[in-house]
Amino acid sequence: MNDQELAQLARDAAKKAYAPYSNFRVGAALITESGNVYTGCNIENVSYPATVCGEDVAVLKAISEGETKIDILAVACIDADEEAIFPCGVSRQRMSEFGVEDVIVVHKDSFEKYKFDDVLPYNNKIKFKD
Repeated sequence: MNDQELAQLARDAAKKAYAPYSNFRVGAALITESGNVYTGCNIENVSYPATVCGEDVAVLKAISEGETKIDILAVACIDADEEAIFPCGVSRQRMSEFGVEDVIVVHKDSFEKYKFDDVLPYNNKIKFKD
């Protein structure tokens, strides 16, 4: 699957979002190290902290199916007018946990591909003292 196809899957996933409070629909699509593809969309809740980001839904679906490494993730907000939307800090941290190497940020009919290290600076794992 090429980057354009993955970006389109993220756009398609955003159309399935449950976003009655913000009307801010986000979709994600990812490819795991084993080559499987998973998608997700944001799912809002009136209790906003219970809301789940589209990127997180895709990652959680992959991990719950036994995947352990994610190679690339595309994220699309089909309601963003002015500029592209990057994953939030919590989503970036979750992506870091599972080794995402590249992130495709989709905006309208275009997209940009970034190295994950540029999306989440200082993503080195912290070692705790025993």
